[in-house]
Amino acid sequence: MNAPRPARRAVAFAPVPDGWSARPPARAPLAGRHVRLEPLDPAAHGDALFAAGQAPGADATWDYMGAGPFAARGPFDAFLATYPPLDDPLMLAVVDRATGQAAGMAAFMDIRPAQGGIEIGHIWLSPALQRTRAATEALFLMMAHAMEDLGYLRLQWKCNALNAPSRRAALRLGFRYEGTLHAHMLVKGRVRDTAFFSILAEEWPDIAARIRAWLDDANFDAAGRQIQALSRLMDAPAG
Repeated sequence: MNAPRPARRAVAFAPVPDGWSARPPARAPLAGRHVRLEPLDPAAHGDALFAAGQAPGADATWDYMGAGPFAARGPFDAFLATYPPLDDPLMLAVVDRATGQAAGMAAFMDIRPAQGGIEIGHIWLSPALQRTRAATEALFLMMAHAMEDLGYLRLQWKCNALNAPSRRAALRLGFRYEGTLHAHMLVKGRVRDTAFFSILAEEWPDIAARIRAWLDDANFDAAGRQIQALSRLMDAPAG
């Protein structure tokens, strides 16, 4: 395990690394051990996603989303249909490999290859997927793809400043809180303050090592329970 992450150093006007370039994400799947991320296809994923959204407690999962909850299939199908034509946001369905069914969604968005920035957002996880190893793996697959495969310098996460679970998730995954933009946007007829978080390229190798250590089988007992929390691993000293 690496040492605790150092304080972020100022990078203002630092030169771009020699030979650096970034690419937009392709409309292609990302495969992990527990999940497979597939470009959202309403015909392939709609039934499972709608069913997941009807589970007990699912209405609350839409509280800070720009749409939903959806009690009827028609509005939900119309919502899903907005995404496939778009490259930004590029929406992915989170398919649980154990069941073969889609149980969540997340998108690459604010994609700016020339400027080195990309965001993971529009994250919707069904109650069955929340707080699971599969959910963490899904987000990690996107993070690693952005930083290791596509070459981005900045990975962003933003959320409603009142969304405490999303803020905790960002910190748990190694993002650093940068600040809050007040009255940043209007969502569902309400004025939203937006909290911003980020990971920089120089921070990524250490963060990735800590998440990989959490995902490793050695960190789970025979019943699938975590031995060390990811938040603890993020702050752990060298061992």
